Amino acid sequence: MASYSIKLYEILILALITCTKAKLGEFKETSMTIYFQDQFGGPNATVAQILPEYIGGHLSFKKFGAIFCTDDLVTEGFDVSSAQVARAQGMYLTSALDGSNTHVLVSIVFNNGEYKGSTLEIQGASAQFERVREVAVVGGTGKFRFARGYLTFETIHINVEANLAVIQCNITVLHY
Repeated sequence: MASYSIKLYEILILALITCTKAKLGEFKETSMTIYFQDQFGGPNATVAQILPEYIGGHLSFKKFGAIFCTDDLVTEGFDVSSAQVARAQGMYLTSALDGSNTHVLVSIVFNNGEYKGSTLEIQGASAQFERVREVAVVGGTGKFRFARGYLTFETIHINVEANLAVIQCNITVLHY
């Protein structure tokens, strides 16, 4: 019985040594600018207010506790007709009593181009009425495995009649 436990111990030591020698390589830095096409109303809305119950009119981004679900088209250029690179899918929660901050939980799901099949995971407090908002990149998959970094959101165009806001997203991440 003692020799069996010694062999098991030796196997575990060898496994530990092998795993610690495995290398992921050097971190790469990727920077990009993409554009969220945010349809905030109408029949093709990509943002839906979940709570408090939305009954016509305008979305209540300033109301504490308001929760929104999003599935925005993400393009490589400013224009909605430019090439689609991803979808921004997730949720926003107005988390400050005065409505000044939202908590952002969004996955950028790349479905075209160089990063197809990869994701970036975004999370953090966003000062929603600031011109430029910064949020953390807390992870990723595919080509962005082990991603960490930051991104900035800047609303660069709003057309209330068309229910469209274009949000420029500048991303800088380190990943393997």
